[in-house]
Amino acid sequence: MAASSTSVRNIVSAEEWEARVNLAAAYRLTALFGWDDLVFTHISARVPGPEHQFLINPYGMMFDEITASSLVKVDLDGRKVMDSPYDINPAGFTIHSAVHAAREDALCVMHTHSVNGVAVSAQKDGLLPLSQQSLGVLASLGYHDYEGIALNDDERPRLVRDLGMHTFLMLRNHGLLTVGATAADAFVAMYFFEAACMIQVRAQAGGGELTRIAQPILDGIKEQIATVTRGVTAGALAWPGLLRRLDRRNPGYAD
Repeated sequence: MAASSTSVRNIVSAEEWEARVNLAAAYRLTALFGWDDLVFTHISARVPGPEHQFLINPYGMMFDEITASSLVKVDLDGRKVMDSPYDINPAGFTIHSAVHAAREDALCVMHTHSVNGVAVSAQKDGLLPLSQQSLGVLASLGYHDYEGIALNDDERPRLVRDLGMHTFLMLRNHGLLTVGATAADAFVAMYFFEAACMIQVRAQAGGGELTRIAQPILDGIKEQIATVTRGVTAGALAWPGLLRRLDRRNPGYAD
């Protein structure tokens, strides 16, 4: 039987509990926005502290029922470091542990198989500069070719190479990946990634000639974003409102 929220909260640091609550919220918001793929994608968060440990979803639990206490804590070898009745998805571990090991700044890693994201990932030219939403993504976007279900450790160095220092990674024929310093940053980055893909698919479905945004505008987008967000991240700006929405529609993630 899984430990209760009270007992889990009592045996972890305040910093880890906060990370657990925000990660559980990110899972439930992913379901709320319709980006989940039953139980088959993942969001992971680094556990604060010197150890290389991170939190990931219990395999088999739907995203809209994940709680702070049910998240599984593992090390970089996939071994559980806290008692849990749940296993983890080995494919999720391959992708997420590779990124966490390579990027100290990637404290949260989010991966989806959203319909729009997979649709664009199957297009040869990938994400196009068709919308304002696409520009921030294109300013920090890598691509990784499909190598089958991510089970082989041999794929890890190529995935890390293709991500580089980007915030966004399009996994061709597979889906989307974002990284962030917080769950909020990774989630809001995914919001814009998914929105850009949705807009592209709908624009292409319209059948008319598409107008691409000019390169000089793309080149200046990072400075414009910094002005709009007033020196903080988009995640920090949007997260409190997202949590209020979640509290209204699907409370209980902090259990």
